[in-house]
Amino acid sequence: MMDIVASWISMESYKVLLCLLFFITLYALAASDDCPTSYCGQSFTEVRFPFRLINQQPENCGYAGFDLRCGYPNTLLINLPGSGEFSVRSISYHSPAIRVNDRLNCLPARLQKLDLSNSPFSPSNFQNFTLLSCPSDAKILSSYKPIACLSNSSFSVFATDSESFVTLMTSNATGCVIADRLRVPVDRPYDDGLTSQLDKDITLTWSKPDCAKCERLGDSCGYANSNTKKTKCFSNLAAPKPSGIFRIIAFAMAIPAMLASVVIACFMCTKDRRNQLNRRTNITAVTPEDANPPPNIVGLDQATIESYTKVVLGESKRLPGHEDATCPICLSEYNVKEMVRCIPECRHCFHAECIDEWLKVNGTCPVCRNSPSPVHVESTES
Repeated sequence: MMDIVASWISMESYKVLLCLLFFITLYALAASDDCPTSYCGQSFTEVRFPFRLINQQPENCGYAGFDLRCGYPNTLLINLPGSGEFSVRSISYHSPAIRVNDRLNCLPARLQKLDLSNSPFSPSNFQNFTLLSCPSDAKILSSYKPIACLSNSSFSVFATDSESFVTLMTSNATGCVIADRLRVPVDRPYDDGLTSQLDKDITLTWSKPDCAKCERLGDSCGYANSNTKKTKCFSNLAAPKPSGIFRIIAFAMAIPAMLASVVIACFMCTKDRRNQLNRRTNITAVTPEDANPPPNIVGLDQATIESYTKVVLGESKRLPGHEDATCPICLSEYNVKEMVRCIPECRHCFHAECIDEWLKVNGTCPVCRNSPSPVHVESTES
């Protein structure tokens, strides 16, 4: 009885240890909140609320219209409704502002179809430009640099914000015609002379959600709750958001912790099973107190032990005798492909290695105490 209690206490200790290791692992893996800062490959641009990196952050981690995706190899991309995808050059959360450009390096072509009316973004200012399409051999334009991605061998395209220059070029015999008129979003006016390349990054701002005040306080911004979709500031002191480096360290700690928990569990279970077997083999048979003197019980010989049924457990783990889930000697559960041996008279079954060692020193069944075969008794001399 004491062995059973000691075994139970030992097993409970192992369970406590494994639980501690398990929760340490969970803490390392979940050391951040549900919306950690993300990155696109080796890019140094942080992606956090109100922006969300698709396939890396849940939907509740970003505001509507602020979805980003990671392009090859380390390029952040944003889709502006009605205007298509633009590459993200930088994001300022304090200002707030986002700088974008054409991923194919022909921003003037994208400006011809740019429409921000259905997006949450807007520029600080607009500057009006006129696109002039002129014959490539017009000598009067040789001192001006055309927009290469819009020009070809026959026509050269120029961008200018000077109406007088447009009038001059279209009224003379230059062959120039107005190709388009653009409202170019700018944070500062172009000042490149009469013609411009229109290749500067577009700076866009947003007013909703208003997370700038949180950033200026050093706090984080996010949804107050999932129902109202209202935003609020969260103190980083109360719930710090770890950086990407911290998350990498957390995962690096979690993997060894998980492996260690498995190794320790296997070692402890094996050690406990061996200790229980050793304790069982050292048990001395006890007779009633009125027996005088107690006989010395001698175990069975190897030939008799080997004559008892021995089988390998199948997938069902069905025993040929009594249907027990655990071995009564070592108290361990039976597993598939383990060898068991059953005593024919009482049909009690055990792990083969357990009952073999038992019967070598005890001639009775460990469960019912019946003798499975004649027991040799040696009388003690008085």
